[in-house]
Amino acid sequence: MKIRTLILAFSLLPLVVFCQKTVIPGSSDINTAHLKPEKSLYTVYYVKDTSWTKMGSLAYDISFSGNQLTLIYTYTNKDKAWSKQRISIADAKTLKPISYKSDGTENKLDLNFGETIKGTYYSKKTKKNKQVNLHPKGPYIEFNLADHLITTLPLEVGYKAVIPEFYYMDNSDTLITNYIVKEVKSYVYHSPSTGNHNSWLATVVEESTGAIYNYVVDKKDYRLWQREMSMGKGMWEICVNEEIDYQPIKNRFDKQRAVQQIAKGSSVIIGTAFAKDNSGKKLGGLVNTSKKQFAPRGTEITLFPNSAYYEEWLSVNKKIKKEKKMAEVPLDPDFGFGVKKAKVYDDQGHFEFADLMPGTYVIMASFDFTNSYNYSYVSGYTNYYNYWGYTGSSTNYGSARQNYQDKAHVEKQVSIDKDGEKKEISLRE
Repeated sequence: MKIRTLILAFSLLPLVVFCQKTVIPGSSDINTAHLKPEKSLYTVYYVKDTSWTKMGSLAYDISFSGNQLTLIYTYTNKDKAWSKQRISIADAKTLKPISYKSDGTENKLDLNFGETIKGTYYSKKTKKNKQVNLHPKGPYIEFNLADHLITTLPLEVGYKAVIPEFYYMDNSDTLITNYIVKEVKSYVYHSPSTGNHNSWLATVVEESTGAIYNYVVDKKDYRLWQREMSMGKGMWEICVNEEIDYQPIKNRFDKQRAVQQIAKGSSVIIGTAFAKDNSGKKLGGLVNTSKKQFAPRGTEITLFPNSAYYEEWLSVNKKIKKEKKMAEVPLDPDFGFGVKKAKVYDDQGHFEFADLMPGTYVIMASFDFTNSYNYSYVSGYTNYYNYWGYTGSSTNYGSARQNYQDKAHVEKQVSIDKDGEKKEISLRE
């Protein structure tokens, strides 16, 4: 997957912020109508120069109940060996924090927000609980909500703001850090699945450290397409939206039905796979002499049930391929469970499938073969003479046979009308 890296260069000198609005819970800049109950998935990469290394996946689950918003953050490493989770509950309109829970590899944290923040910190290393009693100065946005807070703001060219964020770290006196929306500009984000999207590119800087965050937010539906975070020494963490809600195929693949069709019946298909070269290849009057080329012994033959899902998949990808604006849609990940394989078992292209239920099946194969043609060529001339001299000449022709490599892709739909039926077919190009 080719994704354009945004990484912007900014001075890391201390920032002096003048006349910028502060965004806190209840601010008129926050429009939580932009947040929808949904699940989203991001692939997380570490990027340096042109090297992209996949580190894991990041899932968000947003839900609403009454006047409360719940956001569940789950990070899973690339090997799925470990994960960590954070759960934030906040007021659904103001984003005022209500509670926060986290369960990571090193600790657990459980907080309840009010004038005083109370809760429990548990160290998995020491296996000890610690009571938390905090008194932050001033209102704040809870950090786990920060990425989605950006999508609620009235982003436009020239927009600037200060966002005080709360983050708890054991044995640290710093509870609130300012994040500065330094620049917003228009940007076109290219999705491998759905093409180009007019978006905002918002750059946020952590005031205390100079760390940079870049957010790509869709102008139309406020989707967070991508987030970048500087990590120092030229390394960036980049999270890319995988668009799990993108479902261009309306018909669903029925895995259970497909598995039954290829294994629970008593019908048989017996076939012969071959290529017939009628391409009319000609070189100076050549004539194709090989009328039938059998699939070689060991050629793999593929069979699967035809379905409304598969027909729609073909139609959608045909349209995408014609428009050339986005990547083709892959088959359902479970499609392979409904595929059956056989191999040509002799030199006459024969294959067979058993245990099939009534229905329509797609059968296909691809194979290389050697074809040949006869051609004639001029081998020389014969000159004729008599008593008075040269009287003429004739052209002498030779003939030869030439081989060439070709490739065949053969495909056919076969219908079985009743259980126990034996169908004999020719699978030819």
